[in-house]
Amino acid sequence: MKKKDQAAHEAALLQHLQHPQYITIHDTYESPTSYILVLELMDDGRLLDYLMNHDELMEEKVAFYIRDTMEALQYLHNCRVAHLDIKPENLLIDLRIPVPRVKIIDLEDAVQITGHYHVHHLLGNPEFAAPEVIQGLPVSLSTDIWSIGVLTYVMLSGVSPFLDESKEETCINVCRVDFSFPHEYFSDVSHAARDFINVILQEDFRRRPTAATCLQHPWLQPHNGSYSKMPLDTSRLASFIERRRHQYDVHPVPSVKSFLLSRMNPGT
Repeated sequence: MKKKDQAAHEAALLQHLQHPQYITIHDTYESPTSYILVLELMDDGRLLDYLMNHDELMEEKVAFYIRDTMEALQYLHNCRVAHLDIKPENLLIDLRIPVPRVKIIDLEDAVQITGHYHVHHLLGNPEFAAPEVIQGLPVSLSTDIWSIGVLTYVMLSGVSPFLDESKEETCINVCRVDFSFPHEYFSDVSHAARDFINVILQEDFRRRPTAATCLQHPWLQPHNGSYSKMPLDTSRLASFIERRRHQYDVHPVPSVKSFLLSRMNPGT
């Protein structure tokens, strides 16, 4: 259950968003203890589950939906709003239209990016969190861009680029931008796709491209001819989805900042 103030915050944002890739809010009801949102019914499921139902998942299809997600994010960023919780569970698929589209949900953590600094507290699993979130530094619109880079890596390979045996080790990997493209996972993925991920996964948020710049990257240009013609191995993606299904992202991660300081600066 969302807290009452979170629900009210999300309702206020949704009432101002006029874009088909964000869920429509029809009404709200408030009681002394509850704040109820009446939302558009979305029962076609999540994007990753939809992709898994393809007989063959091709790289071009992944690029199509990353581009679609980025276009939705560009609209949000043009409103000076950062989502701050881009992850597979918050990307639904809308199959009621001729060309299926991504719908981004759960804006309870979204913030208006103004001249004031906003620190977003890390909750639960840090797989899709940007370094600045983990380190307790101010966030920006480009915090969402990082998450898209991680999502692209997952959709192409079926594995999480920074995931380790513990949340703390995962946080270390994120902050060090410690990832690679193992041949066993990326042998059938184009160089353009890897370049797109490399361009996005920058530790310094100021070096990450905007959503508009990302949409100009060669890998996101339709029919560009650079896509691999080999079907992607979805067995690992199926395992990723199953693991995430049994995971809960609602508890604060304790003592991450002090752990990072001790591990990343051992001499201090």
